[in-house]
Amino acid sequence: MSAKITIIGAGSVGATIAYTLSQDDLASELVLIDINREKVDGEVMDIEQGTCFRDPISIVSGDYADAKDSDIVIITSGIARKPGQSRIELTQTNVDILKTITPQIVKEAPNALYILVSNPVDIMTYVFTKISGLPENQIIGSGTLLDTARLRCGLSEHLKIAQKNIHAYVFGEHGDTSFIPWTSVYISGVSLAEYIKIMRAHGKEIQDVDKEGMLDYVRKSGGKIIANKGATFYAVSAAVCKLCSILLASSDSIAVVSSMMHGEYGIDDVCISTLTLVGPNGIQGKVPMRLNQKEIEQLQASANSLKEVIRQIEL
Repeated sequence: MSAKITIIGAGSVGATIAYTLSQDDLASELVLIDINREKVDGEVMDIEQGTCFRDPISIVSGDYADAKDSDIVIITSGIARKPGQSRIELTQTNVDILKTITPQIVKEAPNALYILVSNPVDIMTYVFTKISGLPENQIIGSGTLLDTARLRCGLSEHLKIAQKNIHAYVFGEHGDTSFIPWTSVYISGVSLAEYIKIMRAHGKEIQDVDKEGMLDYVRKSGGKIIANKGATFYAVSAAVCKLCSILLASSDSIAVVSSMMHGEYGIDDVCISTLTLVGPNGIQGKVPMRLNQKEIEQLQASANSLKEVIRQIEL
């Protein structure tokens, strides 16, 4: 595979994505761009020196011009929330950073598929969609892909079953209004309640899932990790690299990513995560999943929460 991937932002997340990609065979060229050129030079040198055990790869500490002909561009730039800073203040700051980046990168890589990772990711995906001038299919927010990974990790530990057997998703914003559509949680084709019943019949001591507790685990994982080690970057890097593999594959896949809504579930003009058909041509459309009325209302409430933020920022 000879893909060229550009990463904008060499902080903990961007650098870890670059390192993870450097150890895989997805890309033959990596470009890392950051306003702090000294930092990015150091990251590239460190990453490059660990690539002797794989096929040759080009890793460049570059400028926007070096992103020319990129297949994928990953945007991780932004600042973390400071003590006492409101969500709106943080959002406006990161939106302003994105507004500076967007025309420079789109000029050089107009045909690339763009993955937005910067937080608040749903707002950033919406803003990029509105200001980039690119077709919507080229724009994907990482959305609740990470939340979904956290959910499957939590369920795997509770149910004592491999994560690959768990089909469960987190919908909504990547944030406080996310939710789990429990009606569509399956363990290899068996509903959650039925699976627990079957395992008990096999003599397994499995307790019912505390659904509120599991949602709390998903929502608060990031905060707990930040409190313990200062930042989260391994799991989000794994999620973004998986998304890259989907975009570079020969066929489409279904993933929970954030993209513009056009009336699905009664939601319009906001980017939010639901099941989405994604592949080498980017976003191919939403995949309607069976939700009960309460879950539809939860999704709509999440969308309305994001719209309220959008109303308060300057695009």
